[in-house]
Amino acid sequence: MYQTDGTPAVRLSDATLGDLPEGVSTLVYDRKKLSPGIVHIGLGNFHRAHQAWYLHRLMQQGLAFDWAIIGAGVRPSDAAMRKRLLQQDCLTTLVELDPDSASVEVIGSMIDFVEVHPENAPLIAVMSNPRIRIVSLTVTEGGYYQSEAGGLDVDHPDIAHDIANPERPVTAFGAMIAAYRARREAGYPPFTGQSCDNLQNNGDVLRRTVVDLARLTDPDLAQWIDQAARFPNAMVDCIVPATGDAELSSVRELGILDAAPVTHENYREWVIEDQFGAGRPPWERAGATITDDVHAHESMKIRILNAGHQVLANAGEMRGIKTITDCMADPLMRAFFHKVQTREILPYVEAVDGTTPQDYLALVEKRFANPKIRDTTRRVAFDGSSRHPGFVLPILRDALASGGPVEGLALVEALWARMCAGVREDGTVIDPNDPHWDQLNKAAIRAKSRPSAWLEMHQIYGNLSDHTRFPDAFSRWLNLIWSDGTHAALKAYSA
Repeated sequence: MYQTDGTPAVRLSDATLGDLPEGVSTLVYDRKKLSPGIVHIGLGNFHRAHQAWYLHRLMQQGLAFDWAIIGAGVRPSDAAMRKRLLQQDCLTTLVELDPDSASVEVIGSMIDFVEVHPENAPLIAVMSNPRIRIVSLTVTEGGYYQSEAGGLDVDHPDIAHDIANPERPVTAFGAMIAAYRARREAGYPPFTGQSCDNLQNNGDVLRRTVVDLARLTDPDLAQWIDQAARFPNAMVDCIVPATGDAELSSVRELGILDAAPVTHENYREWVIEDQFGAGRPPWERAGATITDDVHAHESMKIRILNAGHQVLANAGEMRGIKTITDCMADPLMRAFFHKVQTREILPYVEAVDGTTPQDYLALVEKRFANPKIRDTTRRVAFDGSSRHPGFVLPILRDALASGGPVEGLALVEALWARMCAGVREDGTVIDPNDPHWDQLNKAAIRAKSRPSAWLEMHQIYGNLSDHTRFPDAFSRWLNLIWSDGTHAALKAYSA
């Protein structure tokens, strides 16, 4: 494989680090001196551009050599990522995309990847080792098996399996419990469970999932976990698109053959609650914020950025707009986004450390408009059945409780309902894009003639239909979208 100038590209590995092209930032530390301290479950692009990068920065300073990462996964698709990373010694090329430039670095904070097994025996064995002091996760917002009431969804087949077979779990949480059991029996302290997902109070959610599941098979172990283990809350932030052929090609043209490179924006933030039971890397030395109060930080980010993504993504899908950047370049879409934010989201966001909601919105608008970040509307719209309840609907509840306007938020929900009907306005098919797509699609088709059918999905909307302002506005918007189109609805609201 060659670069555009005909020079052979360098296949990424420990042995070729010294052969990488000029301008690529690479390791100054000796990876042979690293030892594992963290297992990370759900090792995708975001983790490598975020947590793994922070740890790499520490290692570049000669710190945290005993905190190297072992990757892990619990899904069959994780085996493909494992294969790609092991063939290049778990190194990753990160390409930071500033609107005016790009910088490239290779990071080496990950040193191994656990064999992916249906019953997670290799993962349990690694987490049982006392050298592992943190088990972190990025399993998506919908990956915590929460019921409508916020507890554990005991009816989910995966959870039912782990309740019946605690020694042969299929979920990450069942595997964590099995490892906690092994550590307690061996007299080892528990590891810290660290969620890196976009969830309000993500550490509390992780604790609840693990403890509630453990309680169903071993109440004494559940009590030990609840009392002895730590689950810090955290806010994570970096826009990291999926890797496709274009990204693979662009990295090859830079002179590197990387089977799993990562592109990301020129912005990162990590705010972490200082609750670790067995030590932690000095994350603050790499730019993370360590605090006793994460809530205000995560509320600002989740409500403005993550909910903002949902404001754009479904409308973009309906109009055939491929990326979030392209959405922001469309005057009508940008006006819609700005009005929903300023009128219906910002009133329910508090200032944080001198940053006002207006300041943060301006930053988000700049980040979303970065022309180098080709973050697809399809990726951002994925798993709406988790993202709308997690990001949008809490704002809607606050607005209804305070008597504030809800027309824009109702339109956001109507756009999601229309998108889930599965066909864009140009007639092209929208492929399934949610773990619960069949249910959403059926409800969306029913809602074409009876909009209230969409809101009858109580696992998503709960009692929101009891507030007449919301279902009335939702019905008006959905009827308008079906009759006159998305453009007409956006124009009517933005006017």
